[in-house]
Amino acid sequence: MSSTIELLSIIIPARNEEGCLSDTISNLRETLRSQTLNFELVVVDDHSTDQTWDILTQIEADNKEVIPFQNTTDPGFGNAVRFGLSKMSGDAAVVYMADQSDDPEDVVRYWEKLNEGYDCVFGSRFTKGSQVIDYPIFKYILNRFANKVIQILFRIRLNDTTNAFKAYRKEVIEGCQPLLSPHFNLTVELPLKAIIRGYTWSTIPISWKNRKSGTAKFKIKEMGSRYIFIILYAWLEKFFSRGDYHRSNQTPKEEKPD
Repeated sequence: MSSTIELLSIIIPARNEEGCLSDTISNLRETLRSQTLNFELVVVDDHSTDQTWDILTQIEADNKEVIPFQNTTDPGFGNAVRFGLSKMSGDAAVVYMADQSDDPEDVVRYWEKLNEGYDCVFGSRFTKGSQVIDYPIFKYILNRFANKVIQILFRIRLNDTTNAFKAYRKEVIEGCQPLLSPHFNLTVELPLKAIIRGYTWSTIPISWKNRKSGTAKFKIKEMGSRYIFIILYAWLEKFFSRGDYHRSNQTPKEEKPD
């Protein structure tokens, strides 16, 4: 049986988010404090050219839970998340967007679900009970197509694999190494590896809203080939690795149905 989560690390990659970062951190802190969670906010400034780092250092001075870092690796969403994961002190991590698109209440629900014994919790924006506000129609069509392809290729029920906002126990992150994706394709690599390597998981409906300030960092034209590469990489592991990386060959644990 998986142990109780004593400390939850929320990994927040931030690139040029001066317009919304303060509110993102404030809302998240207030929600988690109200639920008496033991948490840390690992905020990674990903080579910002605005006032993001200055804002972070000001917030840190008054908030012991906020732990800011500057990404010393190459810029990129995946690199920033991987850097944050390497600095975390918690028993589990939640990847959380800096643009206020994710709901702090869902972090609490992730924490509760992890403490039921699951190794991973994956939120879905497109299932019964979820709420999506102002999702761009073209992006929505591409999202639904890509996720349906992933469902078919990997024979899984999860219908929002591409969403970054997910939760993982520390042993899952360690067991999914090496993580290769330097960009947003990490959002696909990490959950697919966790599933392929035999970690237990559950899905919950979550809320999402479009950013109100700043500029979206996801570039569809740049990400297509990167997503294809990492999906094929994971597919090859699933069907040709002969279980060499499966958790049964790492640390055996009690299985739970998702």
